[in-house]
Amino acid sequence: MSDGALSQDEIDALLAGVDSSSFGIPSGGGSASLDEGVRSALQDFITGTLPTQSSNLSMMTGTTVSLQLTGVDGTNREAFLQKVTDMAVAVKVDFTAGLSGEHMFVFPEEGARKIASLMNHEENIELDDMALSVIGEVVSQITGTQITALTEKTGNKTITSTSPDATHVPKAVVALPAGDFVRISYTMKFSDGVEIPLWEVLGMSVATAIASSLGASPRATAGAAMGMMGMGAPVAGAVPPGIGGSMASPVGAGGMAMGPAMTGGAMAQGGYGMMPGQAMFGPMPAQQPMPAMGAYGAPLQTPSVQPVQFPSLTPQMGPAEQGNIGLIMDVYMELTVELGRTKKLIKEILGMGEGTIIELDKLAGEPVDILVNHKLIAKGEVVVIDENFGVRVTEIVSPMERMSDMG
Repeated sequence: MSDGALSQDEIDALLAGVDSSSFGIPSGGGSASLDEGVRSALQDFITGTLPTQSSNLSMMTGTTVSLQLTGVDGTNREAFLQKVTDMAVAVKVDFTAGLSGEHMFVFPEEGARKIASLMNHEENIELDDMALSVIGEVVSQITGTQITALTEKTGNKTITSTSPDATHVPKAVVALPAGDFVRISYTMKFSDGVEIPLWEVLGMSVATAIASSLGASPRATAGAAMGMMGMGAPVAGAVPPGIGGSMASPVGAGGMAMGPAMTGGAMAQGGYGMMPGQAMFGPMPAQQPMPAMGAYGAPLQTPSVQPVQFPSLTPQMGPAEQGNIGLIMDVYMELTVELGRTKKLIKEILGMGEGTIIELDKLAGEPVDILVNHKLIAKGEVVVIDENFGVRVTEIVSPMERMSDMG
């Protein structure tokens, strides 16, 4: 920048609010540390999804694709951008419900071009809006598989994400999370020998939340728990200091417990705690701890706790109804899987042509509806079976409710 003029990339970065460190000016930053528990949980989870991811990518591109995990680490903007090509395709697909936080994928320019060319069956493709929508579909498929796996492992059926938003920009303009974040590095290996790097970015908060939902115990959390135990946190069944001694002391007149100074020789010398006219014939034997006493000296009783039993709300079928249903078991019914719906103006419908993209009301990764005779009976997730699409049922209503809905 010897002539004092800004390059186009620098102007774009300034407009996007990116500081000068993105252009290679040292800021003293480096890779961020990542808790080992979080890293291990994320690595195990991602590794478990790779076979499905590879199969889906192979089906979408029409060639054999192997997605391999190469690393999970903590990093920051400066360290991350050092490995990214000058131009990149960034796809934001943030988590919005169930888990909330920043989430995105970053492709090198040539890698995105390779994928778009395979999916569109076109050589030397330009990364225009059509190509970017194809890359967004790839990310949607990857994210959907991850959400499905998270739902199966954690039982959290509310996890959703935004629609993919793909942009082809200089790396300095990529909207990475602020501060430290988690980088998941992949390698996409194609049947022709080409290998493409791919990076998944998770905000530190959502990465920690995912790891915790998978059963990880971050060192900070475990250390805090150990610190609580070391500082004298009460243990179940233990008596706090100062209480055990008074409970084990002998009982004097009026049922009042006496302290340690009132026992043994002290009583023999002064006769404390005795009624007038009584004589002390020797030291008192050791007393057993007194049971806990309630009002008016009545012993406390442990309450009996039993789980609440709720009656079944599902109506039961009688023998006659079961027999009637048996008569129609061989009747065919139309089963439909509905990906989503939307409304369009007539002028928008008339203006549709090849390449038109229609946005549905379903979010990426959200379960699809399974209908029988246009009646909703279940929800599921889309899967690939050989060369066909299928659906795996993940949620279903009771048989009686299904029959009543069809009536």
